[in-house]
Amino acid sequence: MDMKLEVVVVPVSDTGRAKEFYTGLGWRLDAEFADGHGFQVVQVTPPGSPASVIFGTGVTEQEPGTARGLHLVVSDIDAARDELKRGGADPSEVFHDAGGVFHHGGTDARMPGPAPDHGSYGSFLSFSDPDGNGWLLQEVTTRLPGRVDPSTTVFATTADLAAALRRAAAAHGEHEKRTGAADPDWPDWYADYMVKEQSGAELPL
Repeated sequence: MDMKLEVVVVPVSDTGRAKEFYTGLGWRLDAEFADGHGFQVVQVTPPGSPASVIFGTGVTEQEPGTARGLHLVVSDIDAARDELKRGGADPSEVFHDAGGVFHHGGTDARMPGPAPDHGSYGSFLSFSDPDGNGWLLQEVTTRLPGRVDPSTTVFATTADLAAALRRAAAAHGEHEKRTGAADPDWPDWYADYMVKEQSGAELPL
């Protein structure tokens, strides 16, 4: 049986303030409900995400601001940082872990700047909502094998598709340098590269 993670609860102290913050980041407002007796729930969804976030009054027993390590995956962490700043967040600088694998909790072993060569899964930044709930952005461009079904390759947003096209264009330029000739079948090469990059298969040379 499929078990799809679709909702994450974030504990906040002020529902209106949280709604303003998250929608200000460009997150879609899906639903808002109050029963008139103190119960209130708001649901928002980050751009391109299959999972949504809910917060409100009477939604959770967690103390406001205690959520940590909530991850959002992006294809271009520098562009995402700029977007967060424009939306009113205060993101950290981009960092990577000294060990080169995922990241330690808190700020332990943080190294300034992106992972070497912007290696997939290796670059992060952090930001918090007004209550202090902590979010992390992780840059993923090439998936680990088996993580994505190559027969169902999708790009959730035009920005993700554009970023994938730019990476394919750069890789194709290197391909033409190696072969020493222009490639008339470049659309096929692009498509093959983009599908394999997303699914974690071996990339074409």
